Amino acid sequence: MTRRWTPSPTLRASAAVHGAALLGTLAVPAAWPWAAGALLANHAVLVAAGLWPSSHLLGPNLTRLPEAAARRREIALTIDDGPDPAVTPRVLDLLDAANARASFFCIGRIAEQHPALCREIVQRGHRVENHGFAHSNAFSLFGPGRMRRDIARAQAALGDITGQAPRFFRATAGLRNPFLDPVLHGLGLELATWTRRAYDTRTGDPERVFHRLTDRLGPGDIVLLHDGHAARTSKGEPVILAVLPRLLQTLAERQLHPVTLTHAMT
Repeated sequence: MTRRWTPSPTLRASAAVHGAALLGTLAVPAAWPWAAGALLANHAVLVAAGLWPSSHLLGPNLTRLPEAAARRREIALTIDDGPDPAVTPRVLDLLDAANARASFFCIGRIAEQHPALCREIVQRGHRVENHGFAHSNAFSLFGPGRMRRDIARAQAALGDITGQAPRFFRATAGLRNPFLDPVLHGLGLELATWTRRAYDTRTGDPERVFHRLTDRLGPGDIVLLHDGHAARTSKGEPVILAVLPRLLQTLAERQLHPVTLTHAMT
């Protein structure tokens, strides 16, 4: 039996503000400026929460691995925006060489163009997770219906291609709105963001990307990289390919074990 969706305290407080503003204006019409101000302030909080990827204000959000995984010295490598036929196979080879596992948040429409590559990700011991179908930059502006259709379409496509239904969802750039939590609950998905990111779709400097990822990196962290839309180094190489070997070596030196999100939750 599916557990009933429960809104976060922030969403419950938002509903209370709306109700109080309506009732207050009906009881005292002259108080409408105060009611309007309260609603504007409330919506500012909701927008700010949606623009903050690691926020828990709009609902559950996996930003770190559970304590049990941290005690096992596990970290999660998560790789977004693929699959990319020019980059992803090389990423898989690097992961294989280090005996490392990762979670690939794949875009549904791109996965449909490269189904064999998605299947290879799973066959080589990794997980494919849901990064939406269209990967629209306007995702955080979607209403609940459009949001559900986009995520559900990716869920169906990725499940059909790989034979495994994704467990986790990540929004485009991590941006969302209050509609996302009930939509994910209805689809049986969990929101996962990250502990640390390197902005490697915008920064092609391998040294800067590496230090952003490894500064204070420790057990339980969720690391974000990109095989799709990766920035290029000065030599034209996708920055993930320049950084990943050194990152994997650093993980080994620190006795940190890269695992999939699903493995870490067991």
